[in-house]
Amino acid sequence: MYTQPVYVLSDSVGETAELVIKAGLSQFNHGTYKIQRIPYVEDKQTIDEALQLAVESKGLIGFTLVDPILRNYVNERAKQMNLEAIDIMGPVLKSMERVFEHAPRMEAGLVHKLDEDYFKRIEAIEFAVKYDDGRDSRGIARADIVLIGVSRTSKTPLSQYLAHKRLKVANVPIVPEVDPPEELFEVDAAKCIGLRINAEKLYEIRKERLRALGLGDQATYANMERIHKELEYFDKIVNKIGCEVIDVSNKAVEETANSIRQIVKK
Repeated sequence: MYTQPVYVLSDSVGETAELVIKAGLSQFNHGTYKIQRIPYVEDKQTIDEALQLAVESKGLIGFTLVDPILRNYVNERAKQMNLEAIDIMGPVLKSMERVFEHAPRMEAGLVHKLDEDYFKRIEAIEFAVKYDDGRDSRGIARADIVLIGVSRTSKTPLSQYLAHKRLKVANVPIVPEVDPPEELFEVDAAKCIGLRINAEKLYEIRKERLRALGLGDQATYANMERIHKELEYFDKIVNKIGCEVIDVSNKAVEETANSIRQIVKK
């Protein structure tokens, strides 16, 4: 099958250009595509080399260049070489310049330099992964939120969802045979959230989980007596901590996350 080469030129890392190109390519289902990024373009020589590659391979050019000289150069050279070149940034900047009535800054890579939220979100996501499922109790003291619950109460999905809201979340599983980390009783109870679930709902969730893994539903994991034991131990722990508790039995992750955010705001 024919592979269509696509060359992405950028004066930064090329992430924006590649995402736009991929979005466009998703609308076409014939053939396959190979995207090659050419980042940190600062001179005409690099542009010439990229355009020549595109000519030889009958490829497509997509580019995000804020420098008007380089941007115009790509457009003019591509036209001379009978190449299809997609100027992703140029039309956007021109329209904004007309609306805002002043020239853009013409600095490469500002989308990440200025986007503080972007870095906070990435940091929070990495935090949630590192301190997931109680694997490192040192995260409890550093977290904005500490989720506490028995297995299958959506601790991990909630941690990731809240991380996208720039909140650092650690989560701690509650198991009767394992003492919770001491840090859990030393941290401010106001940032701890217990996730309660009724026994019947948990039984159904765990039974489905075992089936998905190709295991029988007779395992202790989905035994009602065992579930009641875990939930009783959970109640004992959250009562000792004195933290807020949310019933997640019939809530979607988004709904529970919103409840947690409201508690944290208070």
